[in-house]
Amino acid sequence: MSSKKYIPVLGLIASVIAVQVIASALEREFYLTQLTMSAYYTLVILGLTVLMGYAGQISLGHAAFFAMGGYTTAVLTTYNLAASAGNPLAKLAADIGLSTVSSNAYGVRIEHLSPWAALVVAAALTAGVAFLIGIPILKLKGHYLAMATLGFGIIVYRIVLGSRIFGEADGISDLPPFRIAGGLTVSGDPALRVQNYYIAAFLILAGIIILNNLVDSRVGRALRSIRGSEEAANTMGVNTARYKLFIFVISAVFACIAGVFLTHFNGGIGPSEADVMKSVSYVAIVAVGGMANLWGALVMGIVLNYLSLRGYFGSYDELVFGGILIVIMLFFPDGLLRSENFQLKGIIEKMKRIKHNYTAISRKVAQSLRYIDKKDK
Repeated sequence: MSSKKYIPVLGLIASVIAVQVIASALEREFYLTQLTMSAYYTLVILGLTVLMGYAGQISLGHAAFFAMGGYTTAVLTTYNLAASAGNPLAKLAADIGLSTVSSNAYGVRIEHLSPWAALVVAAALTAGVAFLIGIPILKLKGHYLAMATLGFGIIVYRIVLGSRIFGEADGISDLPPFRIAGGLTVSGDPALRVQNYYIAAFLILAGIIILNNLVDSRVGRALRSIRGSEEAANTMGVNTARYKLFIFVISAVFACIAGVFLTHFNGGIGPSEADVMKSVSYVAIVAVGGMANLWGALVMGIVLNYLSLRGYFGSYDELVFGGILIVIMLFFPDGLLRSENFQLKGIIEKMKRIKHNYTAISRKVAQSLRYIDKKDK
């Protein structure tokens, strides 16, 4: 990552600090709660941006990977190991320090797996699943790939919705705080709002630095060649199957990590996090952000998720994100927040494309209406 590319990083750090200082000064720290949640959702969007924008592989199943991370940590950190004291795995976890002890409201001793251990298990499980399903489905292209990932997302949603171990429609609640180090704790405790805000911001910062370095590396060049022409990339000796699978697994792990941290922040998780419309909203935000534009995806991820969480869209969340996706795909297929869209030449080209698409749609509608009139007569 060149020195020039660290300038936006410094701008991000300054913005994060400024927002917190202003919120605290105005005694509006409760806004930081939604900003923290928006940051975790944006982590999913960053991973998806690299998969879609750089590798050209669409996925409608990333809500499933998010839910896999959240539900894995929820199950592992709420299961009482003390109830199965004779279990050798429970004893091993205690011996090597992978379990923590607490008590519930009734004073009953509870021993559960450490959130750190749950994070590792969740990431490994998600990577394994992404690897296994990625081998066959990444051979597909276009809408076939979209439908395959959509099918995977639906399967995961139905599993968490109908399984007792995952709490069925109620989900899983009462997760323990995620104690990181040095007193830092991921928790929904109002007293820890500022701390959690900076933890989420750090994850976003680390994520965008890692992904920026990735897309500027040999891997990034290979991904761009795949997006341009997979056949040409194969001809030039690029192992397209390997690179597509690699970035698919990486983006899935990003979603998983976001799911783990947000689940501990919220203190629980429900099946709505695995809903297909969550995946649609992620794809819509990537499209608005500019496809192969990590900074655009970050900005729009924070803004749109924050507006949604604050209730500005009311009960029309699905309508808003679905509408955004339709408009972007029709008029801005390369994404809205791209530099060429804000240059005079780019604006003229976009206006021509909008006029062409509008004319084509109007013609189709007129033909359909004439056909209906004839049929009625």
